[in-house]
Amino acid sequence: MTQDGLPDGWAVPEVRIVEGRVVIEDLDAFLAELEAMRAETGAVVQAVDADRVADADHLRLATRLAARAIARGEAVARDPAVEVLLYAAGRRQIDRALELGVESGERRVGFVVADFGDVPRADEPRASLEAAVEAVEQLCEPAQVLGTFDEAAVRSYYEVTDGELDAAAGDLPALVRERVALLDVEK
Repeated sequence: MTQDGLPDGWAVPEVRIVEGRVVIEDLDAFLAELEAMRAETGAVVQAVDADRVADADHLRLATRLAARAIARGEAVARDPAVEVLLYAAGRRQIDRALELGVESGERRVGFVVADFGDVPRADEPRASLEAAVEAVEQLCEPAQVLGTFDEAAVRSYYEVTDGELDAAAGDLPALVRERVALLDVEK
């Protein structure tokens, strides 16, 4: 086993983060488009509301921990994209984690594009990440949206108290990443 608790010889999945603004007129059609990208490129693609995500490191950590849970046979979800969402949300309940996803309308979105092809138990093909990133970039107007979150929404969603924020010297992204990492402890 590696230091991360992953099987020997296994590397963390390659991850690309794409950020931008999108107009989602039909949520079901948008999600179907993401699924079509996955079918075409083999990449796991997950879209999240940038207003509730601390930063790109938050999404990278969630992806790494989701891959580890899958490799260990401890995943809650059958779909790696949903497992990434669970970790990003810091929750084990799928319905609550879905609140971190996107909704219809004009949105600031962070996309996780990852290759789970080498993750044991993921049952995913090797991905063409460059093709997947290009496809995702066609969906949105590129813009740096991660790291400029809605503080009240993030604090509410992750249940961060004033005392916690004071103790962390006001570093809300660090507290959110801690919530993500602690999800394994809560299992």
